[in-house]
Amino acid sequence: MIKISKINLLIFTAFSLITGCVSLMEKTGRTVDGSAFAEKTISAYRSSAGNFNIEILVVERKGKEQSVRITTDKFPMMKLYGTVPDRNENIHINSLEYLGGNTHGWIEFTLELSGEGSLSFGKTPVFMLKGEIDPVQITSGRIQRYDTRITGLEAVTALRNRRERISALVEWMRSSGNSGAEEAGKIENFEKYWKPIVFPETVSKKKRPANWLRENDQIKKSEDIRWNTSYTERVFPEELVNIRNSGTLLRDWEEALAWIYLEYNWDNIIKLLSNKIILEKK
Repeated sequence: MIKISKINLLIFTAFSLITGCVSLMEKTGRTVDGSAFAEKTISAYRSSAGNFNIEILVVERKGKEQSVRITTDKFPMMKLYGTVPDRNENIHINSLEYLGGNTHGWIEFTLELSGEGSLSFGKTPVFMLKGEIDPVQITSGRIQRYDTRITGLEAVTALRNRRERISALVEWMRSSGNSGAEEAGKIENFEKYWKPIVFPETVSKKKRPANWLRENDQIKKSEDIRWNTSYTERVFPEELVNIRNSGTLLRDWEEALAWIYLEYNWDNIIKLLSNKIILEKK
């Protein structure tokens, strides 16, 4: 673990609390850790696809070979990277970079991907994905908690474990049959919809599900919260029971809500980017 300047942390936290904006948290976090100038833009393209704004850059990263970077304003915590087009206009999508903030720090990681796309820089520039983009494994990352930074193998191990928990949570969310889930929309609405279902103990009584408390339910206190363990067993799959009752899942929610939101919407993102997207040069 690496201790960093409390002044830098206070600057980052102040920006985060004032704006609540992931993109500003990203810029602030990268300024604090010195990586804000790691890329050089060679060319830039953009497109509006439905309610998404998409930007595609050709960048040179840290003096290495050029890459294609794909971003969308709806998921500013995510950057997709791929190879530049070959002679047949094919590209290989090889990584996702995530940076998301919270009230006391941020999480940053690189997730290796495997997928294909096409990108033409002709008279009418066009981009589209070709098939699924499969996540492989987190290969690097950093975690900032207050004035402590976790790096190296310790960070990668923690992030891989968190990814397994988030994947299990999202799989349950998608299969739970909760009406209205798909209309959650923006991240604020996503949190408003799901938090009372996943963590009814943390919201006001009027927001809790009708079935959250029954006679003879068992209550267990962990990390200052009285968890209804009977509700956990009624509602959640076995792989989520212990991590909800221990408070681990709540920490995931508090520190990585943007990551959960991204994972929940992953199929929608791929579907959007699989359409033929007409670009214009910036």
